[in-house]
Amino acid sequence: MKLRYSTTSPYVRKVTIAAQELGLTLARAPAAPWDPDTDLPKENPLGKVPSLTADDGTVYFDSPVICEYLDSLAPGKLFPAGHAARLPALRLQAAADGILDAAVLRLLEGRRPPELQMESWRNRQQAAVSRTLDWLEAEISAGPEPFHIGHIAIVCALGYLDFRFAAEDWRVGRPRLAAWWSQVENRPSVRETVPEE
Repeated sequence: MKLRYSTTSPYVRKVTIAAQELGLTLARAPAAPWDPDTDLPKENPLGKVPSLTADDGTVYFDSPVICEYLDSLAPGKLFPAGHAARLPALRLQAAADGILDAAVLRLLEGRRPPELQMESWRNRQQAAVSRTLDWLEAEISAGPEPFHIGHIAIVCALGYLDFRFAAEDWRVGRPRLAAWWSQVENRPSVRETVPEE
């Protein structure tokens, strides 16, 4: 299996953590999604990372689908069986992915020429992040076991906020979420996938 990746993508990190937790090895091929000459759209028509080419040539995208595919190779480990366990894990994944979506949009808006930037758009994205962090503060359970797809997504969201918006410490006013993070941040799959420029 081949994973197209960039070192700063939190969605790639999500797939990488999932693969490590499942004991799967992925061949890695760098991609530059923003390069107009990238070959990435030949594999993924969205032109985004992550993109995973399976051994049979099927290409999977985006991170929720890739993670579900990887879990199918080691069934039931990251996606709990039965609605009672699966749906809460998927809710956490959706919330964390939403944080990532808003944080990435905010970052990209800040990279546009100053005269084209919209403060109201950045504020809207930041408000979505803050509300969802508060929701996670209320929803997160005491420990990350069993470690599932919702936990992986939260790791990637919190790690991305530390990576891109460190000055806005998400831990302030969220002691339960901060305590949860302190339990999971040294897990090998988490420690070994910290983003780099």
